[in-house]
Amino acid sequence: MNLKLETLESWLWESANILRGSIDSSDFKNYIFGLLFLKRTNDTFEEEVEFLMEEDGSTREEAEDDAYFNFPAEARWGYLTKVTENIGVELDKAFAAIERENTSLEGVLTTTKFGDKDKLSDDVIKRLLSHFNQYSLRNADLESPHILGDAYEYLIKQFADDAGKKGGEFYTPRGVVQLIVQLIKPEPKQRIYDPTMGSGGMLIEAANYIAEQPEGKIGKNINVSLYGQEKNLSTWAIGKLNMLLHNFTDADLQKGDTLVSPKHIENNELMLFDRVIANPPFSQGEWWTPAETNVEVKLDKNGKEKKVTPKYNTQVTDPYGRFQYGIPPRSYADLAFLQHMISVLKEDGRAGVVLPHGTLFRGSTEGKIRKALLQADLVEGIVGLPSKLFYNTGIPASIWIINKNKTEAQKNKVAIIDASNDFKEGKNQNSLEEDHVQKIVEAYDGYAEVDKYMRVVAITEIKENDFNLNISRYIDTTEPEPEVDIVAVKQTIADLEQQETEIDQKLSGFLKELGI
Repeated sequence: MNLKLETLESWLWESANILRGSIDSSDFKNYIFGLLFLKRTNDTFEEEVEFLMEEDGSTREEAEDDAYFNFPAEARWGYLTKVTENIGVELDKAFAAIERENTSLEGVLTTTKFGDKDKLSDDVIKRLLSHFNQYSLRNADLESPHILGDAYEYLIKQFADDAGKKGGEFYTPRGVVQLIVQLIKPEPKQRIYDPTMGSGGMLIEAANYIAEQPEGKIGKNINVSLYGQEKNLSTWAIGKLNMLLHNFTDADLQKGDTLVSPKHIENNELMLFDRVIANPPFSQGEWWTPAETNVEVKLDKNGKEKKVTPKYNTQVTDPYGRFQYGIPPRSYADLAFLQHMISVLKEDGRAGVVLPHGTLFRGSTEGKIRKALLQADLVEGIVGLPSKLFYNTGIPASIWIINKNKTEAQKNKVAIIDASNDFKEGKNQNSLEEDHVQKIVEAYDGYAEVDKYMRVVAITEIKENDFNLNISRYIDTTEPEPEVDIVAVKQTIADLEQQETEIDQKLSGFLKELGI
């Protein structure tokens, strides 16, 4: 019987229980994803070799040479499961050998060290290998080749739940991802880019959305080009594995800090994209480093050197000219990420980005940048989200939709939605469910006023509010106070006073009878 998704998810999640007590739960993903990839690759390699031997009459050695994946002998599952000592060291050697033979995986598998016995004993690793040996991950033994990618996404969410706040660095809740994708509507043959890709979920969801469109699929391949960059090395590795397990082998995923050193360059210029989608780290601080420009030497009254006070350059110099609407403060990188996204959009491109609510109303430099973006008519829409959706913060966030090619109906207007009440309440995290996403998208696409929920606001009105985008300024969600019937209230008071008088009279009578 083929392996079903429910069984696969349960089996993979049980591997986390083997690791409990040995390492921090926030690190589970690094070890389990590595072993999942190793087992899957071994099984599909054997499947391909057997097929080539049967189809072409090749010897095993010839079939192994002709296989798509270069699989070194020291990384074979059969060898590793027979190792009895220093198993972690042998796993590290196996992953290094795979990277050596497959340069596209360089740095992906060796970020996690299985050979550190202070973290993992041979006994724990042996139990893990035995656990992963329970099922075959050959394509022929799966209900569908796509369920492995689905199971991987399930694990990413489970690990984020388990890690709590630490999970926020690599995972954006699925409902939020689906909402942004459906708002910016990627299309077949487009280039899609995520400058802070995390585990790659936004890019994969965009590709899946395209696959559902009439022209999305060509055979089994989804006709789209995916690009991403991630600063955190282990998170980047998870994203690479995520793409491979979803069969997006051509995704161009780069390592590095996007704001400091964007990696997607074409003809010495920033590469341009049709759609950009991102959930950058909220209000990242120290996103640029001041450069020392000169030294001021102060002398005391005797002419001796008193102290040296370094002077710093407080301007950001960017060779790509990304910050033309203003340099955000060093303590808040939110509008730096937004401007990077704008700079890499094609002239007919659209972007969707999650930013903290503060970007809608903070003043000073950020206020000036927001004003410039609105005056340039780049902001298509703002969607206010509920609180407690994200793992790394309980504060509400908002989605900014950027459009470089607005329709006539959209020009000099901003669609604003207050979706703060669209959520399913959870114990630790709230969630956007499918019906919430559908409600928001239908209202946004309808582009018409919905009482206490959505407005299409003219830039002139926003200007009157000093370019403040705080949603409560434009959408009044308060319920009207009930009308008060003054005449009826006066009559009620008069009746109560009459009743009080009668009660006082009766009480006086009782007291007289008692001789009081």
